[in-house]
Amino acid sequence: MRVKDILTTSRPSCSLEFFPPKTETLRAELADAIKELLPLKPSYVSVTYGAGGSTQDRTYDLVVRIRRETGLPVISHLTCVGSGRDEIRALLERYQANDINDVLALRGDPPRGQAADTPIAGDFALATDLVRFIKKEFPQMGIGVAGFPEGHPETPNRLKEIDYLKEKVDAGADYIVTQLFFDNRDFYDFCERCELAGIRVPIVAGILPITNRAGMIRMADLAAGARVPASLLRAVARCTDDAAVERVGIHWAAEQVRDLIDHRVCGIHLYTLNSAKGVKQIFNALGIADSNQL
Repeated sequence: MRVKDILTTSRPSCSLEFFPPKTETLRAELADAIKELLPLKPSYVSVTYGAGGSTQDRTYDLVVRIRRETGLPVISHLTCVGSGRDEIRALLERYQANDINDVLALRGDPPRGQAADTPIAGDFALATDLVRFIKKEFPQMGIGVAGFPEGHPETPNRLKEIDYLKEKVDAGADYIVTQLFFDNRDFYDFCERCELAGIRVPIVAGILPITNRAGMIRMADLAAGARVPASLLRAVARCTDDAAVERVGIHWAAEQVRDLIDHRVCGIHLYTLNSAKGVKQIFNALGIADSNQL
């Protein structure tokens, strides 16, 4: 089953995101985390892709392994910056041969150390180009794209930002997965602006539980300056150690998820950071045993 079908038949869906580990030790830890999370019955999982395609092989290996070992639908992130059509075509053919039927189409960051405004050789300038290519060459492949409830870091004009998102949807995207956010009002406003622009595809909310102060700062950087509400900052400031910060972060994320469910969001996407602990604590805080109870 493709993700777009899951999003229209199972509401709300609950998905999990992982990233390719770099070492054998980290690979073993991720394998343990996945085993711990399977009883929660996630609707599907996704695997990230490094800047400039730097983790392509590790992403591919992890995607295929999860699919074979769990039977879950898997989304592979796919960035196009610096890539050629033949390279992308060959990779998508490999995915199809291994029953991978969904990708998250992203422009992606330039290779590490290269300025964002430096021209990069390749056949795809924008994620829209990648979506259009996949839709034409692999029409049976499900396509997701990224959304930014707090605004895209490279598009300060919020009106143009939604226009660009609509171009991706019009090019063939089936659903939108948002960047992480800490204030649900930003997500609801984003959904309303999408509706006004004529964007009708499902929008999945991305949630990350904070587990320590350093992680909160790092995630704000990685998420292009995600806004941390003052009330959350005050709660973290009252904490005397990281264990307390984790309790605050889990409570905050669980309340976000509860509120999203109450507002009938079509899907919730949990950024796991390759750990089962935070996700399991959110489910425990909500008083549920698996995603079928959301």
